[in-house]
Amino acid sequence: MRQFAGQVVIITGAGTGIGRAVAKGFAAEGARVALVGRRMEKLEEAGADLPACQVLALVCDVGDRGAVQQMAAAVEGAFGPAQVLVNNAGTNTNPRSLAQVTDEDWDLTLNTNLTGAYNCVRVVLPGMRAQGGGVILNIASIAGLRASKLAGSAYSAAKHGMVALTHVINEEEREHHIRACAICPGEVETPLLDLRPEPVGREHRARMLQPEDLAAAALFVAGLPARACIPELVIKPTWQIFS
Repeated sequence: MRQFAGQVVIITGAGTGIGRAVAKGFAAEGARVALVGRRMEKLEEAGADLPACQVLALVCDVGDRGAVQQMAAAVEGAFGPAQVLVNNAGTNTNPRSLAQVTDEDWDLTLNTNLTGAYNCVRVVLPGMRAQGGGVILNIASIAGLRASKLAGSAYSAAKHGMVALTHVINEEEREHHIRACAICPGEVETPLLDLRPEPVGREHRARMLQPEDLAAAALFVAGLPARACIPELVIKPTWQIFS
């Protein structure tokens, strides 16, 4: 029997990159996956190779609280309450230094990367509590553990907040057997690289983590027995220094 057979998994930012790979991994293990993102064409591409009976594609801006509530209701109506939430939706901007980032870009980054995660956690908590447990995976960043000039001020602030949110979930929801993990990757080859101030070459991209590496990490954490919780998981390219 496949590890996540019949379980309901909500994945935000599921149309590309890490989210797409995570969806593929959970579906291969039997889960029913809700692919959530802002562009239906990307969600349809992500779900094209997955069993149709296991996939639900939903357009949703996680920063829009009303839209998140509608998304959660649609998932529950189609599949039932979620056993796993993967908060992967994220963005960054350019320029991104504190001196240059615009107010609009700051608000967009915090609203998507941090408030969006909060919005999604809030809508799945009642169902997870009712069923006696659940797993919340917050795709954070090494920039959420130590501020990064490369990642920028807004992104670093948002990912630090996401790590803190993870710890609060574990503290407040442990009696309900709800576990959260902040997965903190180093450099990953995703479309967000196109927004970096300096272009990233092909050779450098090839040395980075790939989306399927993050998918493997997500399935590992979610697949642990209910007695085991990993509050933070750092995963980085072998060459990248972390200390």
